[in-house]
Amino acid sequence: MSQYEVLWAGFGGQGIMVAGQLLAYTGIKEGKNVVWIPSYGPEMRGGTAYCTVVVSDKRIGSPIMNLVQAACVFNRPSFDKFCPKIKPGGLLIVNSSLISAQTDRTDITEILVPANQMAIDAGNVKAANIAMLGAFVGATGIIKPDNLRAVIHEKLGKKTAVLEVNMTVLEQGLELGKKGIRQRQKA
Repeated sequence: MSQYEVLWAGFGGQGIMVAGQLLAYTGIKEGKNVVWIPSYGPEMRGGTAYCTVVVSDKRIGSPIMNLVQAACVFNRPSFDKFCPKIKPGGLLIVNSSLISAQTDRTDITEILVPANQMAIDAGNVKAANIAMLGAFVGATGIIKPDNLRAVIHEKLGKKTAVLEVNMTVLEQGLELGKKGIRQRQKA
């Protein structure tokens, strides 16, 4: 990996910014150059929210880009808006609990993650963002899962019950991401 760009998008309140920040903090922990750029709609909770994270082994020339290598989308409007912004050969991670559509693009890898259902089953729907983050890291390997676990403990570990839910869905997401890439490689 020299540089990797990922867009996180959904409604305000879905933990989009937190997922992006956790990825950025983990990149920093690994000594990489990182940029995290948030963007909010006019209203916070329930409005459009997205952020771009760039993780690189070298200096980041510009954090602004028209196309990204990956997008993690949490709702249908984000799916429709950002799917075309993924570079050929890129990755699309879809919260299939809230998005019933699939892309017709054959030049990218699409991984469906029932993030809301995973979080509900684990005990807290607010952990859906961690399921998506796990799937992204499992699919890309741009950061080490052990470092991500440590950052989640550090940043979200104040409530033991919430931490347990987050760690459960993180592990499930990591496996889904790895499995999705393995299936794509076999095809």
